Amino acid sequence: MPIRRPSQGELREIAADAHIPLNDREVEDYAELVAGTLDVLEGVQEIPDPTFAPYETAYPDRSGAYRPPPEENPHNAWITRVEVEGAEEGPLAGKTVGLKDNVCFAGVETTCGSQVLEGYVPDVDATIVERLLDAGGTITGKLNMESFAFSGSSDTSDFGTVSNPRAPGHIAGGSSSGSGAAPAAGEVDIAIGGDQGGSIRIPASCCGIVGLKPTTGLVPYTGIFPIDFSLDHTGPMAESVTDVATALEALAGPDGLDPRQPADLEPESYTDALDADISGTTIAVLEEGFEREESDAAVNETVHTAIEEFEAMGAETIDVSVPRHLDSLALWITIAGQGGVQVLQQGGVGSLHDGWYNTGLAETFGKFAQADGRDFPPSVKTTWLAIEYLNRRGKGSSLYAKAQNITLAMREAYDEILAEADVIALPTVPHQPLAIDPDLSRVERIARSLPIAKNTAPFDLTHHPAISTPCGTTGELPVGLMLVGERFDEKSVLGAAYAFEQGTDSQAR
Repeated sequence: MPIRRPSQGELREIAADAHIPLNDREVEDYAELVAGTLDVLEGVQEIPDPTFAPYETAYPDRSGAYRPPPEENPHNAWITRVEVEGAEEGPLAGKTVGLKDNVCFAGVETTCGSQVLEGYVPDVDATIVERLLDAGGTITGKLNMESFAFSGSSDTSDFGTVSNPRAPGHIAGGSSSGSGAAPAAGEVDIAIGGDQGGSIRIPASCCGIVGLKPTTGLVPYTGIFPIDFSLDHTGPMAESVTDVATALEALAGPDGLDPRQPADLEPESYTDALDADISGTTIAVLEEGFEREESDAAVNETVHTAIEEFEAMGAETIDVSVPRHLDSLALWITIAGQGGVQVLQQGGVGSLHDGWYNTGLAETFGKFAQADGRDFPPSVKTTWLAIEYLNRRGKGSSLYAKAQNITLAMREAYDEILAEADVIALPTVPHQPLAIDPDLSRVERIARSLPIAKNTAPFDLTHHPAISTPCGTTGELPVGLMLVGERFDEKSVLGAAYAFEQGTDSQAR
């Protein structure tokens, strides 16, 4: 399809927005030069798109997908139900798997929880989809999520609020809200979540299940809707540490298409680390994880009790401090805001990385966003407006760069602790799950969701693996314990979580 040439008036507007002054003669010259450039760019449209691994669908039957009615979807955890069986044998044989609805699943609609993308049906599988099916898993549908993953709540999806099976009347947490609710309700064995600021661990904590955000790059993000390439993670959620570790073995490893993955990456047998003997393990208790303005005393007490249980099982604990941890939400908003807005402006696929690009998504997203931009959620609109304002004042890029530099220093501070300790421990969410409240204003709904991620967001920034495991309740509301390890040391994180799971009264938790 030919690219329409801009009028001289449009060029004047573009130049003005870019702070490039043009006189009348220059406008005429640049109109001719731009037209010549577009002549060249049009040629790219005629080159066939090369095929890579995401296009090779080994399990092609995706028929029968449907929107489940309320009686089949009591917690509104699902957007689409379908059944695609994987290999007859494998570590996930007999296990059902639900995908967060930002994961491309060829032939099945992907919405990212938003009306803006409603009707987009990818022709590719994300790398992790093929791996789950090859491992014997049966994919049973696409799970509800916060619109474009821009919230830690569970009440901003265009497909309705996800309720918490373990805490009736309360949010499930987000943005992987359905991925937390479905395993908790027994509707799926394993769920795939996405985590840019805590979106695996927050719903795991709120719903009383296990959720792992792996080290950046351990699991390929190819074929999944991004927010910022320095923050994007995907990982497993389930009722048990064993199921999470088994799923991670199927998911981890290089695919040659995601530039976040180290060239020498070698996944391990994570189930081998599941040992109930915790003796000799050192656990660093992070002061700033508890002493927050929004911290709930009952949550702190529950997590401290869990740490005492570690000590009773033979672990050693030490108290540590990272003052910069308290600034991490501001750093996260700066990075996720600037990066997320750029991704949305660039067709939902971003730019400037040397990995695989989903051209089908880019084309579809561009058309849908132009037609239905008003349907972006308030959280996206707020971020977009704030970042564009900063960019027009020439401050956006410098703030992004500064936030990334501060993050490097924060990473070093955690690394120093992890050189002496096996894991860092703190509450996953500093307060109890929030009550569902349909009467909240737009401002109230966004404002109350920000503190939810204050303990989880730092480790998306610094790329450390982090797991949330249930450690008790406060007033019958689930509480999550977060354990953080050295980068690519998922074994220590999973091993500590498993020892706690096996060594404590799971029924009481």
